[in-house]
Amino acid sequence: MIAMARTKTASELAGRKRSRFKKNLSLLAMCAPAIILFFLFSYLPLPGLYMAFVNYNYSKGMLGSQFVGWTNFKFLTLSGDLPMLVRNTVLYNLAFIFVNNFCQIALALMLNEIRSKRFRKVSQAMVLLPYFISFVIVGLFAYNILNADYGILNNIREALGLERIAIYSMPNAWPPIFVFLNLWKNIGYGTIIYFAAVMGIDTGMIEAAEIDGVTSWQRIRYIMLPCLRPTMVMLILFSIGSILRGNFQLFYNIIGGSNKILFETTDIIETYVYRAMMNNFNFSSAAAVSLFQSVFGFATVMAANYVVKRIEPDYALF
Repeated sequence: MIAMARTKTASELAGRKRSRFKKNLSLLAMCAPAIILFFLFSYLPLPGLYMAFVNYNYSKGMLGSQFVGWTNFKFLTLSGDLPMLVRNTVLYNLAFIFVNNFCQIALALMLNEIRSKRFRKVSQAMVLLPYFISFVIVGLFAYNILNADYGILNNIREALGLERIAIYSMPNAWPPIFVFLNLWKNIGYGTIIYFAAVMGIDTGMIEAAEIDGVTSWQRIRYIMLPCLRPTMVMLILFSIGSILRGNFQLFYNIIGGSNKILFETTDIIETYVYRAMMNNFNFSSAAAVSLFQSVFGFATVMAANYVVKRIEPDYALF
């Protein structure tokens, strides 16, 4: 009897699993491309991390190359520029994270206040358009505006009777420029995410608040912002994982990789590695730097998630 009951229970569980699988088949099919993408480009290349611990030889391949342990990880430290590179990379990413999220939330809330659906759609399309523009084009725009000889900015200054300024020789001028360009290019994408979260807020709460006579600012402060907090925390946690990975396309296409005058405030880990690898094509050192960034990002995400879990468990990733 006990064996029959166990068999019946097992068959019932199997039936429930099959029923749940059939019920969620469409959702699983939608997730399948993303799962395959992550497997091919994120998990399948993981054995290649071994390259960071060998002196890569083209003729012998990765497995046949000489194992050198932690030698490749000295690449950044030997130059003496590691503190500056880490400082620039981390500070730029922190500025990108907080400025972008603040502006994206503000823009999403403003779009929600627009009553004309047609104007709202046009506004969404306008702010999203820069996201699809190549960084090469963004660099071209920046050069034509900021160039000392014939840039638009200096032409305006000259017309006003002011002296021309050589921004490409001014290290301290570039941090706010990079923050602005990154915001201009990415604000539309993040705004869509936050706007979708705003659309998911229970309309019953908003209608009840309007009946009670709350103002628009009170509705935003006491209803919308608390409802957006889980989305904001999740996006910030994801961004923190790449805090030691600089946006190579942004920095390289805006100022290039050889302007030594600007290195103090614009040189990040990616641009430094690119310059160093251009001559000797040392894949092992590049792999070591990438592994260092990944481990640092993983540790940062784990620490941030632990802090969030202690403060508000519902907002943690896991």
